[in-house]
Order: sequence, then C-alpha cells, then structure tokens
Amino acid sequence: MRNPFRSGGGGVDWLVVGLGNPGREYAPTRHNLGFRVAEALIARWDLPRPRERFRGRITEGRVEGVRVAVLCPQTYMNDAGRSVGPARGALKVALEHVLVVHDEIDLPFGEIQTRLGGGLAGHNGLKSLRQGLGSADFMRARLGVGRPDSTDPEVVSAYVLGRFTEDAAAVGDLVKRGADAVEEVVLAKNLAGERGASS
Repeated sequence: MRNPFRSGGGGVDWLVVGLGNPGREYAPTRHNLGFRVAEALIARWDLPRPRERFRGRITEGRVEGVRVAVLCPQTYMNDAGRSVGPARGALKVALEHVLVVHDEIDLPFGEIQTRLGGGLAGHNGLKSLRQGLGSADFMRARLGVGRPDSTDPEVVSAYVLGRFTEDAAAVGDLVKRGADAVEEVVLAKNLAGERGASS
C-alpha cells in the first residue's frame, strides 16, 4: 500500500476531477462517466477512502512520487465549479494541473482525447468549471459517448442522462482506458506532451 499524503493546507501536484451527478439514479448514466473513471483511479492508486470536503468527495495520496487529489463534486454537474474552484485554491494546484474527466458527445463512443484547454461545446459542467476556475485553460480527458440523432436540447439532455446502450464490457473498457489516459498525463508517462494525446 502506498503511503497517503495528507495535505494539511499544503499542495498537490495534480487535482483530478471526475464529473457526474450525485445520487444512485444517475450512477449508470453516460453523464456520470467521469465519476466512474475517478473511482477506478482511486482503487488503482490505492488512495484513502474519500472524505466530504469542498462540496464533494475527495481523497489525496502520493502515487509514484506524484502528489494527487481525486475529487468528485457532489453538487449537480451544472454547479461543479463551486466545488472545484475552492478545492483548487486550497490545494494550491496550477490551473493546467487540474484534469477534468467528462463524457463527450462530440466524440464517437469509445474514443478518448486528452488536451489542455479548448471549447466548452455546450457542456454545462465545463461552463461551471470555467466560472469557478476563472478560465477554461484546464486539462480535460474527454471520453466519447456518441450523440443522439438530434440537436434538440431536450433530446440531448435525455441522452446523456440515459443509460448506456452499449454492453457492460464495452463500457467497462472505456472506463479502464479513461483511467489509463489520466494516469499517462498525471504520472508523466506520455512523453508526447500535455497539449494533445488521443487514443
């Protein structure tokens, strides 16, 4: 077991944020993919059990010499910035070392991209983060869930708040590869640089 790092007012090197909505009814939905990746990383990195702080559930630890914190905001996604902003400030994390994991309808199911900054593409969680962090220049891990055959906002909302139609094995593989993508960035295993790697 790795030794936990307890900040006690100090900083961490990376703040990994999984986006989602609290509550069991949302757990199996596309919009909660970020939560699932965050939970996978907590298990993979053997981090302490998350505690309630910053309007979210957060844990901290040291992984291969890197000090990390993993946060799942317990606000609804549209207000995630009210959790992430204060967490970033208290943990003294550089903006470009805030890595947000989220579902992305503009990517086909199963495609993953990591990048620094970029547009918000109508994603309300990202909009709230821009407000809470004061900028959109944070890292993202974008996990493709595909999009419905409509641009109607109500149809799109129902789609992301709906359950996956893909089989459980495919979704589980996407979660695992999402965790891999985050780990490559946070643990500096991807030597191609922070500005754009895709799988």
